[in-house]
Amino acid sequence: MPRHPKTPRRLVADGRVYLWTLRHSHRVLDSGRAADCREILTLYPQPAGTGGPLRIVFVEAPGRYVPGGFPMGSGDVGYVRGASLNLHEPGAVRALLDAAAARGWQPGQQQATEVDGWPLLKVAAATQAGDSSPAP
Repeated sequence: MPRHPKTPRRLVADGRVYLWTLRHSHRVLDSGRAADCREILTLYPQPAGTGGPLRIVFVEAPGRYVPGGFPMGSGDVGYVRGASLNLHEPGAVRALLDAAAARGWQPGQQQATEVDGWPLLKVAAATQAGDSSPAP
């Protein structure tokens, strides 16, 4: 039976358990077109109450793509000419979590933390590809 897309997924990293969700949001213009697309990856340290959620946000901008589905896959984010990730893949989520931790996020922080995903993307994509030295 397929997994329901809104059900949180489980990730274990460095002995700690997280639940994670991925959401797409945008506003709709009068013409019916979507604008200001964003993907929001949220990781919740477990058990509940042991830390605030980490929200990694990818906002659409020139040279970057954040499609909401067709013709590209849901959850795909990346640079038009460069690194990309599929945020539905647990390996991509783990790489982003590690990149956020390397930049100072700590899972025990009690407040919610929101970070811009773009500075994490190149490092995470290189990690997922097995390259420890991402291109600038």
